[in-house]
Amino acid sequence: MANPTLYRKRLIPDECILLKDDRILARDSEKIITGWNTLKPRADLHHGYSCYYLDRGFKISKFYKEDGTLLYWYCDIVSHQYDSATDTYLFTDLLADVIVYPDGFVKVVDLDELAAALDDGLITEEMLKTSLRHLNSLLSAIYDGKFSTLQAPIEQVIAAGL
Repeated sequence: MANPTLYRKRLIPDECILLKDDRILARDSEKIITGWNTLKPRADLHHGYSCYYLDRGFKISKFYKEDGTLLYWYCDIVSHQYDSATDTYLFTDLLADVIVYPDGFVKVVDLDELAAALDDGLITEEMLKTSLRHLNSLLSAIYDGKFSTLQAPIEQVIAAGL
């Protein structure tokens, strides 16, 4: 089976990008795991891995510096649409994000963007509710000490050398 096509849609700024260089490392009905280099090079962020949890509404990513050291885990709240005829996924960033630093510190970011998107009509009330529900689910997993289970698929593909 051929690899699926992945798109990332952002609301702020408004853009939709084909993730043509992402490597699909694993895929099943619940998740897609990718390896990637940054689309826009930055001094601090070079490459990483992502696990899209299709049924849970978030993407967990492991961000690395150029020298291969861990920068942090970055968690996006997302929704997705799937077109089975073309095997294409469109992942929409629902703006709320969580950063988990190597020392375990957890930071929730971009909630102001979520509010601004609602004010500006970029998202619906239903999208806002979905974002908050998925954010709550993710934070509950983190605070309940279950973040390692969300990290595990990425760690397994890394250990396998994929």
